[in-house]
Amino acid sequence: MTIELTRPAKQVLTVDIPVMAASGILGFGDHYRDLIDFKKLGAFVTNAVTYEPRRPANGRRVQPIPTGTLIHTGLPNPGISKIMAKYRQLWETLPLPVILHIAVTSLEHARKCASRAEAESAIDAIELGFDDEQPWQETEEVVAAVVKNTEKPVLVRVPFIDPLNHARAAADAGAGGVVVCAPPRGTVMPILEVDPTGMSIYDRPISGRIYGPLTKPIVLRFVEQVVQQVKIPVIACGGIHREQDARDFLQAGARAVQVDSVVWVKPTVLELIARDLGGLVLTRPMGALADEWHRGYGQTEQIAREESQRRRHAQNKS
Repeated sequence: MTIELTRPAKQVLTVDIPVMAASGILGFGDHYRDLIDFKKLGAFVTNAVTYEPRRPANGRRVQPIPTGTLIHTGLPNPGISKIMAKYRQLWETLPLPVILHIAVTSLEHARKCASRAEAESAIDAIELGFDDEQPWQETEEVVAAVVKNTEKPVLVRVPFIDPLNHARAAADAGAGGVVVCAPPRGTVMPILEVDPTGMSIYDRPISGRIYGPLTKPIVLRFVEQVVQQVKIPVIACGGIHREQDARDFLQAGARAVQVDSVVWVKPTVLELIARDLGGLVLTRPMGALADEWHRGYGQTEQIAREESQRRRHAQNKS
């Protein structure tokens, strides 16, 4: 089944499986390839790219919290020219559409990145990521400029703050679809040590994006609102940690999902979700033993297992 992730246009982003990793999860395509079968995913979304180079954030970047993890990276990358020189050949060989995620730092830089992406056959679509403090009026202006500079499908990952108005602005400016939404931002006060009296001594505050299951109910409500009021395709992103989470978003009207932080902990979960939503999971045969079946068992594995069993039987007979 072909799923259209952007509205009708000269070029439309389509996938066969409505599951992908979110930007920042699988790097630029050279990570996790030994752990995840990319052919089982619908599309590949790159790490954030900017027009000019950006350095990593200083100091502590990752802080565990009770509800998940807080991460601040600074969106490090060497700039779009060096990214294309390094990864163009890899992206051309990937067996799925490649979506270039552009972190919007200014209208002019976003426009230049879009023009550069337009000339690259290795890129199938663009995803724009906006800062949380960006007014929705500026979102409309940037999206309009990007759409004018490329014929490739344009997705907009809307901020966690006021996602509905940003989605409306993106649609009015010509975006093909929206991703709802970027992870929320927060600040934590990590404990550096505890003194002899039992008082906590705190390190400097860390601000960043919050990942974890807690965001799912909030994002699910956002998705329902956007689907009902904005008439372009919606991709859901936030708090997806199991197959049922993904199905809930599709039930709410999303056409596809982007999975984030669970991939860092259990990379195989991404493939299991993709198999489940892509209809590739087999039901458990009645009476099957534990070593004859596992969650996410698919047709490929069944064929491989049966072939292995045939070889063993042939060896035993000989």
